[in-house]
Amino acid sequence: MGAMFILAFGDWLGRRRAMMMGGAIMILGVIIQVTSESGHSPLAQFIIGRVITGVGNGINTSTIPTYQAECSRTTNRGLLICIEGGVIAFGSLTAYWIDYGASFGPPDLTWRFPIAFQIVFALVVSIGMIWLPESPRWLLTRGRDAEGETVIAALRGLERDGKETQLQKAIILDSIRASGYAGRKGTPLRAVFTNGKTQHFRRMMLGVSSQFMQQVGGCNAVIYYFPILFESSIKQTHSISLLLGGVNMIVYAIFATVSWFIIERAGRRKLFLWGTVGQGLSMVLVFACLIPGTPGAAKGAAVGLFTYIASFGATWLPLPWVRSPPLHSAPTHHPTSQP
Repeated sequence: MGAMFILAFGDWLGRRRAMMMGGAIMILGVIIQVTSESGHSPLAQFIIGRVITGVGNGINTSTIPTYQAECSRTTNRGLLICIEGGVIAFGSLTAYWIDYGASFGPPDLTWRFPIAFQIVFALVVSIGMIWLPESPRWLLTRGRDAEGETVIAALRGLERDGKETQLQKAIILDSIRASGYAGRKGTPLRAVFTNGKTQHFRRMMLGVSSQFMQQVGGCNAVIYYFPILFESSIKQTHSISLLLGGVNMIVYAIFATVSWFIIERAGRRKLFLWGTVGQGLSMVLVFACLIPGTPGAAKGAAVGLFTYIASFGATWLPLPWVRSPPLHSAPTHHPTSQP
């Protein structure tokens, strides 16, 4: 819902205000969740709060990568978006270990504190954007050339009237004019579904397909079922199984940094292919080792889950975020970059 909202109103709202709004909505949703009390329809209240938090998260996840891309240099844009996407693994790592630690506390702490802790990150986003500028591409698209020049100069440490600043401004304006929507304050949604010379629809489908396949590839299922595998098939205790799930998250975060060093050398396509092969072979190992139904064979399945999450973290985790924004022309840059 949040991503669809940005699809419709993101260009009107702007990147900066959208991220501040997303963070504020997430905080509201978290407060609704953690104040649920028995005797006052707690499940209904929790679900409502969860939906509201999801809306805020959808707004941020569909805006932040675009903002990152539009504020980056062409020479390091891929690396910066790759880092932004890879940091997701560190967020999962933090969340998992907070959950693990809270599991040893009283019943209320077990679920209230991990959910309430989301407010910290939402505050960082919302408050931090107070001092950050709007995207120069968005400003120039809206005809606010003076502000766009100021931001370009500030991002690159240049003089506002310098040649390099004016060159970067001209490059952005040329791409806006070439798209056929110059002078408009917003991009009509129907533009996303057109082809012709600009191939907007084809570009959108290329970006959307990678985001879709990233999620249906099984990453969340592996994270969720890892402790269950250890407890039910390898016969480990509940505490040890959760602990090993935390180790899995550490492996996930470590391998998420691999792409930072090879993304510009190996290229997007090769990393996609390597990651697909690695994840596929890992899943073959998992199901083959679960067939015998013995604890010894199930240990091989655990190895497969480790190699799966390592392959995913190094490739498919950040790559869809890197690949999508550069595919699109200026006017549809934001609408077609939604996850």
